[in-house]
Amino acid sequence: MSTTRPPTRSIKISDDERGGWSSDRPRRDGAPPRPANMAARCHVLAPTDRMRYSPGSLLVIVSASKEARDAFALRVLEDQAPLLSLDKVRALLAGRVERAEVEERAVQLLDAAVAKRLDAGQTVVIAADGLGPEEREHFVRMAFTLKRPRHLILLDTGRDQVADDDRAALNELRRALDTGEVGDEGFQTAMRLGGASVGDLHKIVFRSVQRDDE
Repeated sequence: MSTTRPPTRSIKISDDERGGWSSDRPRRDGAPPRPANMAARCHVLAPTDRMRYSPGSLLVIVSASKEARDAFALRVLEDQAPLLSLDKVRALLAGRVERAEVEERAVQLLDAAVAKRLDAGQTVVIAADGLGPEEREHFVRMAFTLKRPRHLILLDTGRDQVADDDRAALNELRRALDTGEVGDEGFQTAMRLGGASVGDLHKIVFRSVQRDDE
């Protein structure tokens, strides 16, 4: 006695019903697309006497001490023009706008300056205002969107220059940098300078390879 299989049916699954998730289409719950994943392979660089980055890069300098941060940037940057910070913008706005508006206006102006330079393919050096990842992520995403190289320098300081409220964030950043996990933030290279190695770095330049010895 023979049996007959019931006929099979093919079922078409629409694109938005397929498994998985893609960042290039809206989510089914109506929420906006998630931000692009910026994770990169981060090379942890050893301290050296001279650092060369490609022109048009974003370099973020982070330190628990603003005084040490500013002194370092003034000493090692061959060109000070790319150096931007909220402190510099706040100083420019002082006395020109209402005190209550300074912070908001400073953030707006800094964002505009960074975006303009990156869009023009120019180098940007950010002296970070704090140690938290949110500030870094904001600027790294600007550079990532425009496919600009992204680099980080952590300027380590003595315990007497670290506020109690900053210790946890600093320790986490140290750990993430030493293990290369700051690549998850989008940084392609990172360097930690502390103690004698701070003085060992004499110059930071932004030049292409062929001009390195000019």
